[in-house]
This record gives sequence, structure tokens and C-alpha cells, in this order.
Amino acid sequence: MAEIKKVVLAYSGGLDTSIIIPWLKENYNDPEIIAVSADVGQGDELDGLEEKALKTGASKLYIEDLVDEMVDEVIIPSLKIGAKYEQYLLGTAFARPVIAKRLVEIAKKEHADAICHGCTGKGNDQVRFELAIKRFAPDMKIIAPWREWEIKGRDEEIDYAEAHNVPLKISRETNYSKDKNLWHLSHEGLDLEDPANEPKYEKEGFLEMGVSPVAAPDAPTYVTLDFVKGVPVAIDGEEKKASDIIRKLNALGGANGIGLLDIVENRLVGMKDRGVYETPGGTILYHAHEVLEMITVDKDTAHMKSKLAVDFADLVYNGKWFSPLRQALSAFADATQEHVTGTVKLKLYKGNIINAGVTSPESLYSEKLVTFEESDYDQAAAGGFIDLWGLPDTVQALREQGKL
Repeated sequence: MAEIKKVVLAYSGGLDTSIIIPWLKENYNDPEIIAVSADVGQGDELDGLEEKALKTGASKLYIEDLVDEMVDEVIIPSLKIGAKYEQYLLGTAFARPVIAKRLVEIAKKEHADAICHGCTGKGNDQVRFELAIKRFAPDMKIIAPWREWEIKGRDEEIDYAEAHNVPLKISRETNYSKDKNLWHLSHEGLDLEDPANEPKYEKEGFLEMGVSPVAAPDAPTYVTLDFVKGVPVAIDGEEKKASDIIRKLNALGGANGIGLLDIVENRLVGMKDRGVYETPGGTILYHAHEVLEMITVDKDTAHMKSKLAVDFADLVYNGKWFSPLRQALSAFADATQEHVTGTVKLKLYKGNIINAGVTSPESLYSEKLVTFEESDYDQAAAGGFIDLWGLPDTVQALREQGKL
């Protein structure tokens, strides 16, 4: 520990990282602490962080704007393949690769001896951070206080903060474990640790990105989204970069109670964990993309993509964003998006996303073929097709009847 003179700390200003600064000072022979806060779209959570970091013992604070990097380099590739982990739209996992990569860049710039994070030893984030750090700085020392200190839980963390005059924005009663970025907000802990408890969606202050469907307006909201080769390029006819489209969708979706998810997911470390997620814009964007793919992607590709999407989501969830396999799957996804261009119209109403029309210059849908009226399709040709398609079943039946 005495050899650690300078530490770069992933600093959110939340409970864990707030007490890590004085803990490192006490337990690692008073090293210099360089705090790094990533702006991944969490809004006012960044307010006052520099003053707080310096007051609690950091020598400086970097605030790095990583929103567009997260959206363009992680979220959009994941959208293209349709990655979902057990329904979860991977909000926390999306931010970790870009944050960890920037931590390494700053650690190298500052000639730091170690990188420190506040992830618990029970969760997935420790893996996500550390695999990314190992990818870009394999020899870097990593400090994970939750795997070292004697603090047993969040109540004891608050005790430590109070004893060391560390200001907190939470109380013991509102002490949910949360993670927020442009894409989502997660809630864990307290009453949510028991899956028998209903989330307090209607309680003031619980939801932050929107309202409960119960409180949503009685009139629907319409929204249109334009895509070019699988990438969102416009909302309601107005061209915007992807991050700004997500921002507007967050506002529209949140106001209409869209994107609430209450699941018990399977963590990488082997335990089941209950989480409540708010992903209003992301839920709409995924839905719109899927609708557009229904008319622009052929059956075999669509079915294969849905299979590989599970593997892709596993890689993202399990911290392997920078792996060769993830990169290869992204190359496949890019190829599938060649014709995913068009406009999707949706109706948002009390937590529901209702399809309201889709058009594409690259559509595979032919009304002339599928119509119930007269068409150029030769229905008689289906008989020969069925005979050939069913030939294995016919032969098996003949064998059972002793007629072969």
C-alpha cells in the first residue's frame, strides 16, 4: 500500500465513492486522489461535485463529457442488434466501457499508480470496469474497497460518512442504490430487496425520469422516428443527433409512463437480483427499430439476429464490450442494417407503445402479394411446395405403416 502514491478514482459523488476518498487516505498511506466523474447524461447529479471532492480530500476533479461517445459507440451498436439482457435494456452496462476507458487515459496522463472504483463485490460493475481497465492497462493496480474494507452495508457507510463529515444527498430512508445516465435510471435495495413488495411508482420522488402509467395523461401522444441504416436520425421530422433524440424521447416517454421494468435478473456472479428500471426513451427507440426491421429485414437474417442478440447482450452485461466476439457481432449487425431505413409512427398511451404506421423505401412488404384480393401470386404453386416441404413427414408415416 505504501507504494501507491497516486490513485485515479471513478467518482460519482454517491455514497460509495464519497467515503472512498477519506478511506483511501486512511488506509493507503495518504495517496493523492484524482477524482474522475463521467458525464453520461445524469444531469444535476454532477452539481457541486468538484467542491465536494476537494473538500473530502481529492486533489482535483475531472468531469468528462462522455454522452455522445456512450450513445454513438455503445448504445447505437447495441440497438442495431437488438440487445436485451432478460428484458433489461442494459443501461448501467452501456456506460461502463466508455467510463473505464477514460479512467485509463487519465491514469496514464497523471502517471497514477492505481485506479479505484466503488463497485461492490456482489455486482456486475466490478467486472465491467476491471475487464475494460485490463484491456487498456493490463499492468495497472486496481483498488476495490468493497473487497477490502470492513464496512458491511450501506448503513455502516452512512455511519462512516457522518464520522468523517462527508456530505450526503440521501438519508437512511431514501437510501436506494441508484445508477443514472441518459439511457436509464436503476433502483435497488431497501423494500425492493423483497420481490413480494410492489414498487412505489406512485410515491412522490420514487420515479425520476417519468410518471407511473396511472398518472399519465388520458390523451395519447404521437411520435415519429426516422432511421437511416438502423441509426435514428430524426424525431417528428426534425433532424437531431442520436443523444438529443434520446433526450426528447425520455421526455415524451416519461410523461406517458413508458419504460418501467421490474425484474429479478441473473447477475454474472451467480445470484439473482431484483431491480426496477426506468428507460423511457430507450424503450421507445428499441420498439421503433424493431417495427422498422419487420418490413426491411428478411426472415432468415431477422431470426439469426434475434439469436445472436442474446449472445451480444450477455457480452455487454458481463463486461466484455471490448472483446473480439462483440466486435465481430457488431460487424454482423452493421451488415443487417443496410436496408433499415424509414419512418415509424408510434402512439404513446399510459405505459403502452402502440404501432401507428411504418414506411420504408427499402421495404420487403408487398401488398400486391399479400392482399386477400386478386394478385399475381399463384396459389396453386403452394401445393407442390407443401409436398416437398412435407416429404420427410410423408416418408416417416409410410415407414410406420409398412408401405416403404
